[in-house]
Amino acid sequence: MAAAASSTDRPGALEITRKLAEICGPPFARFAGPADEVAGRTARWVAVPGGPHAAAEVLRLAAAHDLTVVPRGAGTKIDWGAAPAQVDIMLDTGRLAGVWHEPQGSSVAEIGAGTPLRAVQATLERTGRRLPVDAPSPGATLGGVLAADEAGPLRHRHGSPCAQLVGVRYLDADGELVSVGLPGTAQFGQAAPSARRGGSPAAGPGGGAASGGASAVLGGAEVPGLDVARLLCGSQGGLGVLVSATMRVQAVPAGRVWVSRPVWTPLEVHDLVRAVLAARLDPAAVELDLPVPVSLPRRRIPASHPSVAGRPDHPAVTGRPARPTAAGSLVVLLEGGPADVAERADRLTALLGPEAVVNHAAPEWWGRYPFAPGDTALRIEVPINDLHAAVYALRDAAGTPVPVRGSAGIGAVHAALPGSLPPERVASILAAVRGVLLARQGRCVVVSAPAPVRRAVDLWGELPTLPRLRNAKAHLDPHHRLAPGRLPGGL
Repeated sequence: MAAAASSTDRPGALEITRKLAEICGPPFARFAGPADEVAGRTARWVAVPGGPHAAAEVLRLAAAHDLTVVPRGAGTKIDWGAAPAQVDIMLDTGRLAGVWHEPQGSSVAEIGAGTPLRAVQATLERTGRRLPVDAPSPGATLGGVLAADEAGPLRHRHGSPCAQLVGVRYLDADGELVSVGLPGTAQFGQAAPSARRGGSPAAGPGGGAASGGASAVLGGAEVPGLDVARLLCGSQGGLGVLVSATMRVQAVPAGRVWVSRPVWTPLEVHDLVRAVLAARLDPAAVELDLPVPVSLPRRRIPASHPSVAGRPDHPAVTGRPARPTAAGSLVVLLEGGPADVAERADRLTALLGPEAVVNHAAPEWWGRYPFAPGDTALRIEVPINDLHAAVYALRDAAGTPVPVRGSAGIGAVHAALPGSLPPERVASILAAVRGVLLARQGRCVVVSAPAPVRRAVDLWGELPTLPRLRNAKAHLDPHHRLAPGRLPGGL
């Protein structure tokens, strides 16, 4: 990095601050504070450009002074993945916000990268539409969701957010504003210069090629623009800075119900999921929650006690042991017309048995991660027929039940290990689980972890696409200015 920018207390650093203030406006450029960090790496400056052209000027300034740039949205996933090698300028996308092009009746909408996903949904809902995207991170921006390729329960039917892309506008490492998208799309008809350089799938801890999500491969001289757009999904800002995305939108379903059933073992989940999928009920989501069981002391209740009077099936009356408390829940979301949803719900409850319950609201845990700040968060992806084997392998390696939650219908779940586990213990658990998954074409990725764990373990495991990813970084960001070190392989 340039000597003048090596410390924020040097005259050259003051000059950088002055230039950033000229580009963004005095209130929107400053020296970074302790909270302005990326996976534990503190930035030097924070710039909040007011539009795409100002953001381009920030990147040109960084290029001129050989500074690194890391984009930040709402910061909900800023501690995901590897720490960057250096963060000179944190480019905050908060002012690149708004639903910019939303023609009446259109099936697409162009949305600023810094727009909170909740605000997007609220705006679209006024016209009876929605994005089929439900990323779990509260307050996440659309750009942040795409940069991590973060998906929620609706991924079962609609795929990852990347699958809903029609096109993007992004800034390359030199500050050039590029528009890419499907051939023939009016506002996204121009192929990116980088598309002609070659490339490979992007990868990130939330999705993308690193964990088996949607990705694109650039292998020829001419590649459709959407492949370049998908390269940015899961790239954690390491291949380009998203400015806006044009996404598919759809009508809000008139009917929605959640059909839940208690489950006791991962093997039972396997059998139930197979039955649900074979029944062709067109579920919008099939979610599993396996929390850590809480053992509470039980006292013997006499048969004459008022709480069991009139309940001839109670263990205190029958003398037979009670069925153990369920280990978790399997919940299926059905969407569509009210009559159609009701008919499918009846078929589903008949399939799942008398313990199935129909609800008109999601369970409290729906669309939430099982991990908390400070935990070591894992993402497991495996063919659905082997999901139970992955859960058992994780339990065996950890020596105790581990909370697991996610999309059982597609074999993509998250799990949490206590943040207090020493790094070497986490490394041994990862090695054991990855050994089981390897033979099943599955993967286990560390989404986030305490700094000692992050430094000591392999976050991604085996990544067959790493050579192509390295090639993409070399062509799209040859000077490693964009989020260096955030991608697998230290890219």
